[in-house]
Amino acid sequence: MNPFWSMSTGSVRKRPDAEEKTLSGELRTSPLRASAKKQLPSIPKNAVPITKPASPAMSSQSTNGTHASYGPFYLEYSLLAEFTLVVKQKLPGVYVQPSYRSALMWFGVIFIRHGLYQDGVFKFTVYIPDNYPDGDCPRLVFDLPVFHPLVDPLSGELDVKRAFAKWRRNHNHIWQVLMYARRVFYKIDTTAPLNPEAAVLYEKDIQLFKSKVVDSVKLCSSHLFDQPKIEDPYAIIFSPWNPAIHDEAREKMLSQKKPEDQHCKSMHVSGLSWVKPGTVQPFSKEEKTMPT
Repeated sequence: MNPFWSMSTGSVRKRPDAEEKTLSGELRTSPLRASAKKQLPSIPKNAVPITKPASPAMSSQSTNGTHASYGPFYLEYSLLAEFTLVVKQKLPGVYVQPSYRSALMWFGVIFIRHGLYQDGVFKFTVYIPDNYPDGDCPRLVFDLPVFHPLVDPLSGELDVKRAFAKWRRNHNHIWQVLMYARRVFYKIDTTAPLNPEAAVLYEKDIQLFKSKVVDSVKLCSSHLFDQPKIEDPYAIIFSPWNPAIHDEAREKMLSQKKPEDQHCKSMHVSGLSWVKPGTVQPFSKEEKTMPT
């Protein structure tokens, strides 16, 4: 047991001179005084994080100023903070779920409510660099290539670098990538396209473009119930409507707002209001007509 933890500083006594002489060959240190300054714990040697381990070529000092041994744990903390930001943003029609096997991979789906891609349900995967947030921007790849000027017709990858040419730490976030992926279906951009055919049709023959978009939406919908390409317990899976299972879940979701609404209606607020309704004048109250 470390003697520093087995005794207090007040219980340390001075050794006799004879005892000090017998220990002349040993290194003697004075007991440490309590300090208000906090220090990092010792660097773990054999700790294994759940994310992808750092590359052996990584230097002892990472680009973010953190020692390489702390890098994987800092990465997991950064990704947890990023997912918290996604939840707080409440992006309409966008749902994501981090992978069970690696925090560097997120599964997602986008629901398009109106516009040219109305009724589209597009599943995708986000791939995050292992040196995040100091590396390149995350990649977003659709499970099936969507007919869109900014989506590669072979790989299904969205041109994310168009909006994030250089990923800036503490300025760019993953929720912005998801917002961008949603916006490209409502605002079509045809400059420097990954799918030239889609760009040309959008500019020259909008009717044929719409027809191909409808076919693409139908194709994605026809494969909606397919098993995920990546085996993962947290992968997003759709199943046909089953009243025995889904009716109960639907009722629970719809009934969550009812108690709140009833509570607000039943609340009786008493006291004076210091701002007259319809005005910004402070310290005012309703004028009362005195009986004559």
